[in-house]
Amino acid sequence: MPNVKSAIKNLRQSQKRRIQNLSVKSSTKTMIKKYLQLIEAGKIEEARDYLPVVQKQLDMAATKKVFHKNKSSRIKSRLGKKLFVPAEDGVSES
Repeated sequence: MPNVKSAIKNLRQSQKRRIQNLSVKSSTKTMIKKYLQLIEAGKIEEARDYLPVVQKQLDMAATKKVFHKNKSSRIKSRLGKKLFVPAEDGVSES
């Protein structure tokens, strides 16, 4: 435990930030899972409408420095690619 007054305050602030960051991180991950479930269920139109909502949540998490901005961008890119994966029937588009 800290003994100095400023260290005690810093500990209090860190604990508050940790709780808030966990909340943001958890809600973001939940939105990502919901988006992936929509894709797996074949509800492509709903997933297409839900993608900007997920991207906004990721941007806000990056702004609040819960995620690094590059991590946020990487996740957005991968989620977007999942929406446009071609059917695996052996036909390739050239």
